[in-house]
Amino acid sequence: MSHSTRCAACKSLRRRCPKDCVLAPYFPPTNPQRFACVHKIFGASNTTKMLEQLPLHLRAVAADCMSFEASSRVEDPVYGTVGIISQLQEQIIEAQSELVKTKSEIAFHNAQQQLQQQQMQQLQMINAIAQEGEDWP
Repeated sequence: MSHSTRCAACKSLRRRCPKDCVLAPYFPPTNPQRFACVHKIFGASNTTKMLEQLPLHLRAVAADCMSFEASSRVEDPVYGTVGIISQLQEQIIEAQSELVKTKSEIAFHNAQQQLQQQQMQQLQMINAIAQEGEDWP
C-alpha cells in the first residue's frame, strides 16, 4: 500500500504502511473501528502474529473472527461472545420447549378429533340398527 492509503492498522499505529502489510487486506482504511477493537483486545503484535501463522486462504476468516470476538468483548467486557452463546442457548431451549408444547397440543387435538369420529360412527351404527329394528315385521 502506498503512504497515502495506509490501512486502518497502520493509521492507528501511526506508521508507514508497507506494500506487504499483513493487516492491510483485513483492516481497510474505510473501517478504522474494526482495527481499533481488535487492537484494544488482542494488540497489534498478537494480531499480526496470529494472521502470519495462518495460510493466506484462512486469514480473512480469522480476521473476521477476531473482529467479532473483540467487538463482543468491548460491548460486554465480562462475557463477550460467551454471553451471546448463552443467550442463543436459552433461546434454543425455549424454542424446543415451545415445540414440545405445540406437538402435545396437536396430538391432543388429533386424539379429540379421532374420538369424535368414533363417537359419530357408533351413533350411525346405533341409528342403523334402530332403523333395521323398525323395518322388521
